[in-house]
Amino acid sequence: MTKNRLVKEYLIITAGTFIISLTVYFFMIPSNAIVGSLSGLAIVISHFMPLSISAITFILNAVLLVIGFVFIGREFGGKTVYTSILLPAFLWVWEVLFPDQRSLTGDPLLDVTCHVIIVSFGLALLFNANASSGGLDIAAKMLNKYLHIELGRAMTMAGMVTAFSAILIAGTPILVLSVLGTYCNGFVLDHFINGFNRRKRVCIITGEHRAIQEFIIRSLNRGVTLYPAMGGYNEEEKTELVTILTRNEYAVLLKYLHTIDEKAFVTVSTVNEVVGEWNIRKAPLKISKDNLKIL
Repeated sequence: MTKNRLVKEYLIITAGTFIISLTVYFFMIPSNAIVGSLSGLAIVISHFMPLSISAITFILNAVLLVIGFVFIGREFGGKTVYTSILLPAFLWVWEVLFPDQRSLTGDPLLDVTCHVIIVSFGLALLFNANASSGGLDIAAKMLNKYLHIELGRAMTMAGMVTAFSAILIAGTPILVLSVLGTYCNGFVLDHFINGFNRRKRVCIITGEHRAIQEFIIRSLNRGVTLYPAMGGYNEEEKTELVTILTRNEYAVLLKYLHTIDEKAFVTVSTVNEVVGEWNIRKAPLKISKDNLKIL
């Protein structure tokens, strides 16, 4: 992994952890709803032990990190060490700066709704960088790795136990809200993850396949597959090019197609996930200022 890519990943991880800490402190804690997570479990335990939520979160994370290193791998565990220290640190900062934990909305339902949407975005950032916020995310990642369960569903399964612990500190309405919030969190998380992973599968039938092939390989730094094709109307032989691109790369390719062959036949479909060497770049994307105008 290059230095620039490593720095970028840790910036993303820091941003994701910061977002998670905000929504935990300003939405989940005031509502008393325990939307399944280690922070939620820490909230429950804090009612029975004379420790701050940040301290309990740190202790629980330390225990679960050992499991992450053993069963998931060094890279995931190493990044999660960083987030497991950073999340309690952010929570401690909020505890010092805003000791009066009042609800921002004044309504537990709105608090849980805001928490589910915002925390799912933060978690998706972490998972996209092959990290997590620690805690129950480690259990979800293990379910994903060994049982091939979608991360959102795995998060739901791992979090339900914590959600049911809400009955220890609140009434039945909050318990129901905690369970529903945990269940919905999985769907919202999958939505964000799919958005990050979504790519364009572009199929092009053209008489200028050599030039387009060269552009995809040299300018976009992406692979391309060639297939022989014959038109059914006039039986003219042409070549079909198939490539997988990001949204921005597709926009650049489309502009190039308009200059090289306006009659090119192009079909585009959405790909939710790409596995393999697709994500490995040998060189940075070469996009001119003119191309950037269309993005």
